[in-house]
Amino acid sequence: MKTFGKAGVVSALVLAASAVMAGPGHGSNPVGEAGKVAQATRTVEIDMTDNMRFTPAEISVRQGETVRFVVKNSGAVKHELVLGTPEELKEHYALMLKMPGMEHADDNMVSVAPGQTGEIVWRFTGSGKVDFACLQPGHYDAGMKGLVNVAQKTGVSTNSGHDNHKH
Repeated sequence: MKTFGKAGVVSALVLAASAVMAGPGHGSNPVGEAGKVAQATRTVEIDMTDNMRFTPAEISVRQGETVRFVVKNSGAVKHELVLGTPEELKEHYALMLKMPGMEHADDNMVSVAPGQTGEIVWRFTGSGKVDFACLQPGHYDAGMKGLVNVAQKTGVSTNSGHDNHKH
């Protein structure tokens, strides 16, 4: 029987975490999918600090929109931004608590060293609310969470557009 060292265990946990984040039915997940920089309609800058907060902590986008998130770590410790459902984030956070040094590089997340900047390009395919959080041990529990409000794509209007506003 073959045994695995610490590296093998870490690799297995990373694979398990990836499977959790991209589980069955991921394509229909309201979180969305990796986007292409060339298709990004705008850039949203997010600052992460050691007071365990994101600024801004709430962002509004449109369904179908591709957004480039530029994530800056203004703190003195490592932070990350991970997009997901509340269930995915909690499950992934539990793994991070068990394996604090776990490194991961999925399209829906970016880990950023102190004083550095990273980015995520994301296409929001569904409407509703998409959560984001820092899953470094202790950060999620301290309230380092945020929310993306994804407005439902509206159909093509047959009126002149004057019915929806006042003069």
